Amino acid sequence: MRLERSATAISWIPSEAVTGIVYKVPFSVGMASYDDPPPDHINDIPEFVAAGRCRFANRLHAWVEIENGRIIGFGQEGAGQLGSTTLRLGRAMTFAAVAFADRQSAEQVGDDAVRFVQTAGGRTGVPAPRRVNHPPYVQFSAPAAWTTLTLTVRVDGSTETTLEGASPFPRHWVYDGDGRLLSKSSLVDYRTWSVKAFGRRTPWGDEDSPALVHEVETALEREVSRRIMTTGKRPRIRRLAIGDLLTEQGQEGAELYVLLDGVLSVDVDGEVVAEVGPGAVLGERALLEGGRRSSTLRAVTRCAVAVAQRDSVDEGVLREVAEGHRREKD
Repeated sequence: MRLERSATAISWIPSEAVTGIVYKVPFSVGMASYDDPPPDHINDIPEFVAAGRCRFANRLHAWVEIENGRIIGFGQEGAGQLGSTTLRLGRAMTFAAVAFADRQSAEQVGDDAVRFVQTAGGRTGVPAPRRVNHPPYVQFSAPAAWTTLTLTVRVDGSTETTLEGASPFPRHWVYDGDGRLLSKSSLVDYRTWSVKAFGRRTPWGDEDSPALVHEVETALEREVSRRIMTTGKRPRIRRLAIGDLLTEQGQEGAELYVLLDGVLSVDVDGEVVAEVGPGAVLGERALLEGGRRSSTLRAVTRCAVAVAQRDSVDEGVLREVAEGHRREKD
């Protein structure tokens, strides 16, 4: 019997991901553009990339041959697929990406599983002259972007997918074999990426970067965050350093938050009860239940938070978000 399984990492540039006045100029003047968030489900990965809806994809496809309950053979296929970059300099100019060779490996884990690993990525064809802090001190080619996926396939047909490593930029989302969203990278670091992600400091130079990964928020939270970021008055963006407080339990509060980047801890009565990643909608309890914060939210990493007013989201939707948060704690 032959089992075939797959997983895919999609990489894209979210709004507010690029920081620093100089770095943001191409996006601010319309030369370059951010990407819309990918959907919860993608039916056709190659078509999605070809349509320019993300920057690149890493699709790992593997198979395991089983006989009498034992693994007798295995292999992997799949590859990275890079999109193009369009700049608008009076007229649209499209630059093909430069793909790096895919890196693949596989090993049997015990008697009942095989672990497959695949790294895929490359760089945009657009020149990116910049100073860097180590030899050769100046780089003209764009930094490298990549993801390293692992897919463990077991004899019983179950799988485990992890984002083992990834470039600090852009954002990376992981989908299962049916195209459903599984997890997402939590932190985008454009500055570190721009000065370090080349040469030895890439998987092709034998140095990967670990990926900070979080489970996905609810579909309702994704819809609420989309509305806040794309309709009505644009929310104020607040940036937090590690350890900064976004809210403090018991304090009054009349604002709603969307975590755009980073990780926040949720502290109730002095005990950390959860950590949340990008896409989480926060602060709705105070708006619905007397105006006081029910928890303390503290930055575990650097964070970017969209601050929205109460009237930006319908009260009924806020109640649904709050109810979903209660169910997660049960």
